[in-house]
Amino acid sequence: MAIVTPLKTAAEQQLAQQYADAKAELPGGPAVRKLREDAFAGFEAKGLPHRRLESWRYTDLRTLLREARPLAEASKATDAVKARLAALKLDGLRLVLVDGAFAAELSDLDGIPEGVSVQSLADALISAREDLTRILSGPSVGADDTGLMLNTALMRDGVFVEIAAGVELEKPVVIVSLASGAEERAVFHRSVVLAGAQSKAAVVEVSEAAGDAAQQINGAIVFETGEGSEIQHVRLVSRQAAASVQVQSLLATIGAQAKFDSFALVCDAGTVRQQHFVRYAGEHSEMGLRGVNLLGGSEHSDVTLIVDHEVPHGTSRELFKSIIGGEATGVFQGKVIVRPHAQKTDGGMKSNALLLNEGASMFNKPELEIFADDVVCGHGATVAQIDGDQLFYLMARGLPRPQAEALVLQAFAGEAAEFIADESVRALVMSKVEAWLATREANSQVSTV
Repeated sequence: MAIVTPLKTAAEQQLAQQYADAKAELPGGPAVRKLREDAFAGFEAKGLPHRRLESWRYTDLRTLLREARPLAEASKATDAVKARLAALKLDGLRLVLVDGAFAAELSDLDGIPEGVSVQSLADALISAREDLTRILSGPSVGADDTGLMLNTALMRDGVFVEIAAGVELEKPVVIVSLASGAEERAVFHRSVVLAGAQSKAAVVEVSEAAGDAAQQINGAIVFETGEGSEIQHVRLVSRQAAASVQVQSLLATIGAQAKFDSFALVCDAGTVRQQHFVRYAGEHSEMGLRGVNLLGGSEHSDVTLIVDHEVPHGTSRELFKSIIGGEATGVFQGKVIVRPHAQKTDGGMKSNALLLNEGASMFNKPELEIFADDVVCGHGATVAQIDGDQLFYLMARGLPRPQAEALVLQAFAGEAAEFIADESVRALVMSKVEAWLATREANSQVSTV
């Protein structure tokens, strides 16, 4: 019998060499090293994800990554990085990563509230806590994802945040991940947030570049929420070179009677793959995944999620809005799994997209896998153009067409953003939406002159 050896692409060969060169220096004790080795073995067996894998059908990472960029190392805070940090108008406990490495000198370590502990992921990886590998692994529904395997193998740093039981934070925890942008690099980072029982907090992630060089970014954040906790997560992905490629993973395990909400805004970010892996670990919990994608040029945004209802009485809601112009592409792949014993599950999933011109495209693939009989679950997906009646109503009252379109689009995006509980964070999100729409409006006015 002939033995077939799959050919490795240049990027896959480079990644294998980079892992071989770096693994001795990557932080972690024996258990973490074993986790890394198993993850990279899984990656090597499958290779970079490609269109023949159903979950990666619309985002062919093997084609996108012709070459693997050199691994980023800890870099100094450049003037560009400091300027970008100064421009961020967001109050809270700021924790900064530069090229994936925790930058203590740029973080607000003196302002850590009582009941909250913060350390770099690198320090956590070499700690002796017995539950570390379980925490890092996250829900089992994401275990076979090759993008996440690569992150597990090569994660170098991040932040590790623990919120004690009963603690309620008045201001958000802000995790800022900046690519210095001076050179094209590959960045692998992972952060962890452990929220104790009855705790309440908002966590905001900001992913940007301080320079113009294209980046290859593979980031992940892991949440574990205790019984009765309320956690709001917001991710803002923007200001990246058009040739940048990002894989951003969210792994969440939700405890009993807990509430977990996540929102993501993607704009001006090149190619972005967002993947969500969520597991219900306790009954009577509520979870929401929502987001807005603002796409133009040749940008590509892929939202892929798996929500695993393992226990009864769980409520889940997914709502994603996409505004797509130019030659951009949007993707939504959502799967809700209801296990045999997860009776009384209530799930609703929706994707809505507006295409602004003929060159724009959107792919929707919502799925339900239901193995219980006493549930209420549904999904829907729409792809349309801007409502002509709405435009007519606004233009009949004297608004120019570009301004009328901007108002309609703002309301469309705002339907998903209104679920953000923190007013300051919601205002920041909408200000970014308005700025993107203003740029589009200005371009529209120029093109009609």
